[in-house]
Amino acid sequence: MVALVAAGALQGSSYHDDVHSAVGAGRQASANERPASRIVSLVPALTEMLFAIGAGSQVVAVSSYDDYPPETKRLARVGALLDPDVERILALRPDLVLTYGSQDALEAQLTRAGIRAFSYRHGGLDTLFRTLTDLGGVTGRTMEAARTADGIRRQLDAIRARVAGRPRPRVLLVFGREPQSLRQLYVSGGVGFLHEMIEIAGGTNVFADIRRESAQPSSETLLARAPAVILEIHEARTIAGADAARERATWAPFAAIPAVRNGRIHFLNGTYFTVPGPRVGLATEVFARTLHPEAFR
Repeated sequence: MVALVAAGALQGSSYHDDVHSAVGAGRQASANERPASRIVSLVPALTEMLFAIGAGSQVVAVSSYDDYPPETKRLARVGALLDPDVERILALRPDLVLTYGSQDALEAQLTRAGIRAFSYRHGGLDTLFRTLTDLGGVTGRTMEAARTADGIRRQLDAIRARVAGRPRPRVLLVFGREPQSLRQLYVSGGVGFLHEMIEIAGGTNVFADIRRESAQPSSETLLARAPAVILEIHEARTIAGADAARERATWAPFAAIPAVRNGRIHFLNGTYFTVPGPRVGLATEVFARTLHPEAFR
């Protein structure tokens, strides 16, 4: 769960710097705390949630990496996980700052300044729904947050219904590797929102037994797991056309893998695949349409 840190109630924790981090303990805002009216968000997933629940007008600044919704482009930029611009944050006079759970030094500075910090860690889909509820509480948007959460649940339930009863292909979900190389290969393990999205979309994660959010498998392990489908997420660049052909050829040495042999390597482009926010329903549907195109005809 997210942790709401008020002045005098700082909670420190460690953090693994990728999109798949553990969830920390937390608490709700107390009943006598006023809804925040000047919010700084250093977490893109939380920025999206704020706008989704109607609290976008209360946001005064966002991180260097925020690009959605489009309204964020008009807001001040105040750094991110590793380089928060503390001076600028304080100059904006926020009454709430949304931080990552590892930003202990920043949270300590906010505490000394009497500014609340909403400390967050990525987790599974349950974390998304709890975070929406908590954000609704601290922004005075409780009803809107509940409606947003219900809408996402309905999206996911509709996807489950579409793929119900169909064979579940063995899926390797790749979210990081070097271009035109399988070095620095990162794949989804059996914990976290990406794993849950694969399952909802009607696939079976070949690394579901790895009780971590990410894994770096060896060549031997990839061959042994024998995925029938490879889904590759690319956030920073679009893989299409000749570029897609070159990247697909990277897998050629693994022709013994069914996904490679049968040409079932799919490149999925967009930041929303790795942002556990309100667009998880959209991302999960893309997974499902890729795995089970016949279910959406």
